Order: sequence, then structure tokens, then C-alpha cells
Amino acid sequence: MAEIKEVIEDENKIGTVMGEDITFRGKIAFKDSLKIKGNVEGTIESDGHLVIGMEAKVSAEITAGTISVSGNTNGKIHAKKQVELFSKSNTNADIVSPELYIERGANFNGNCNMQQDSK
Repeated sequence: MAEIKEVIEDENKIGTVMGEDITFRGKIAFKDSLKIKGNVEGTIESDGHLVIGMEAKVSAEITAGTISVSGNTNGKIHAKKQVELFSKSNTNADIVSPELYIERGANFNGNCNMQQDSK
């Protein structure tokens, strides 16, 4: 798990970073990696790595390869590889993922269905 935390902390290793001052409504699609630090409402789709920063407020239907949450997330989450909920994160969502990691201090309210991606 140390390698994943390093990627989250080092924004130079993330393809795109949406700053704290950004508010976005609509559909986001990306290929590699995206870190959200602002406010997003809508739909997020990718096969890559989505990082929801500590400052972020996301209300969306999310589909991505790996989803790492440190901020506030509401909606539906579907991960093809794994979901990580880090300390001080606040997640109110239904999760579908083959792997789920919840760090001590994370707040999770919702349902989780751990199933393999059907590819």
C-alpha cells in the first residue's frame, strides 16, 4: 500500500490535477490518472486511476480502474480493480469493486458488492 500512497501525495506522478478552485458539472472522461481537488457533480469514466483529494467534494456516478478517496464522495462507485478509502475520507456511496481497502478513520456509509469485473 505504500506505493499507492506515494502516488497520491506526489502530484507530479498524476496525469491531470483539477485544482481546488474548480467547480465542474457534467461528464469527465480520462485515460491515465486524474486527481480532483475541487468540486465535481455528474459522471466520471475511465479505465485509469481516479484520486479524490482531501479538499474535494464529488457527487457523481464513478467508473474507473482504481479509485482512491481522501475527500468527500457521494453517489455510485464502480471500480474495475479496487477502491481505497483513506483516513478522514467521507464516502456515502454504493460500491462495486473486486477489492476494497478502508483505512482506520475513514467514514463509509453505503453498500458494497465485491465482484470481479466481467471482461
